[in-house]
Amino acid sequence: MRNNLKFYIDGTWVQPKSTAVIDVINPADETVVGQVALGDTSDVDDAVSAARKAFETYSLTSIEERISLFDRIIAAYDKRANDLALAVTDEMGAPQWLSEQLQVTVGVAHFKIARAALATYRFDEPLGTSEVVREPIGVCALITPWNWPLMLMAAKVAPALAAGCTVVLKPSEIAPFSGTILAEILHDAGVPKGVFNLVHGDGRVVGNALTSHADVDLVSFTGSTAAGIEVARTGALTVKRVHQELGGKSPNIVLRSADLASAVEGGVAQMMLNSGQNCSAPSRMLVHVDQVAEAISYA
Repeated sequence: MRNNLKFYIDGTWVQPKSTAVIDVINPADETVVGQVALGDTSDVDDAVSAARKAFETYSLTSIEERISLFDRIIAAYDKRANDLALAVTDEMGAPQWLSEQLQVTVGVAHFKIARAALATYRFDEPLGTSEVVREPIGVCALITPWNWPLMLMAAKVAPALAAGCTVVLKPSEIAPFSGTILAEILHDAGVPKGVFNLVHGDGRVVGNALTSHADVDLVSFTGSTAAGIEVARTGALTVKRVHQELGGKSPNIVLRSADLASAVEGGVAQMMLNSGQNCSAPSRMLVHVDQVAEAISYA
């Protein structure tokens, strides 16, 4: 049993202010595999305050310092690869091979991509008689779903840290284990205290507290359209930037000239990767009206 009963705030593991705890269930076999604590607005206030304070110094770090930090993060991540794969399998039911070969590898890939970008990106450049300077935005609230936990956490955390921002991460409360391990990785890599903070909880309480918080400068949210509407609404109250990736039904267009059998079979296989739990799953297959019956026979 995994028990995620503490939050990572200001460089240390702390007891939540709330006593609320929920079971985490492996959807593959519906067994209880652990518990996670649910935070409240006080936990969010502490995490945001730590991130705000850390931003004053972390935003001034050099590119070379951040590159060195990313090298340490990537090394620490690789050491915990097996732990991460086991956690993903427990929390969201992914087959072990998929956790190892895809879930874990795409997570570290985002840190490697951000590290590579740091080596070449121009934060300042001349433009005519002026100079354009790109500055970190500030404190970023990062809210992620359960289906690709490592990829989506890394896709938000890595560029934020690379840009000089500080963050508060709220993973999905039904898939919290990999987020806790990621916090351990960042701690072991020597991320300065307050730069990365982790608060577990649900969207109604912790998510809403983050998106409406006056000291949060940007919200990055991946999840349902219904929740995204609420994120946009609450974020607007403090005129913060809001970046969203919401649910959809991606089209898979099969032209009449295509090999119909391989197109349909391949399309179904692609859609069902990760048990069909992909934001980009091509779940609508559009074929020529004369080929509908044949396409159905291959599905």
